[in-house]
Amino acid sequence: MADRFIEISLDKRGVSCTAKLLDAQAPITCKAVWDALPLGGDVYHAKYARNEIYALVPPFAPQEPPLENPTITPIPGDLCYFTFSDTQLGTASYGYESEAGHQGRATVVDLALFYERNNLLINGDAGWVPGIVWGSVVEGLDRMADACQDLWRAGALGETLNFRRA
Repeated sequence: MADRFIEISLDKRGVSCTAKLLDAQAPITCKAVWDALPLGGDVYHAKYARNEIYALVPPFAPQEPPLENPTITPIPGDLCYFTFSDTQLGTASYGYESEAGHQGRATVVDLALFYERNNLLINGDAGWVPGIVWGSVVEGLDRMADACQDLWRAGALGETLNFRRA
């Protein structure tokens, strides 16, 4: 299979980067994401995992992918896939309980980009939260990391995180 690439963007900030899908390491997840593109939504900056931005989207895979190519210590440029139930995300402490239910669906998918090092996927309420590494940024991570830092400091309101075929 030929290499496949996607563009990840923060549209309001006008910043994007390019990532290669890790088809050999996470074939089921890569197929599910690729077939569903474009995907995106409001962007959030992580509270627990540190240097992570993500969008919550409705489930799109015919069947949720198994935990292939898992990590609890993502590195800069990793794209991760998480599945959460509405009850896992539906508390006020997270700040997006209205988004978590996604129109009454029982699950929500979290598509994340890690932009700097020293990340640890642990949640005080739930413990370890392994993610599926399905892509790796190959171009533009420095610009995206600067935009992510701005998002952290200036706020995410009105910004979107989008994933499209490149």
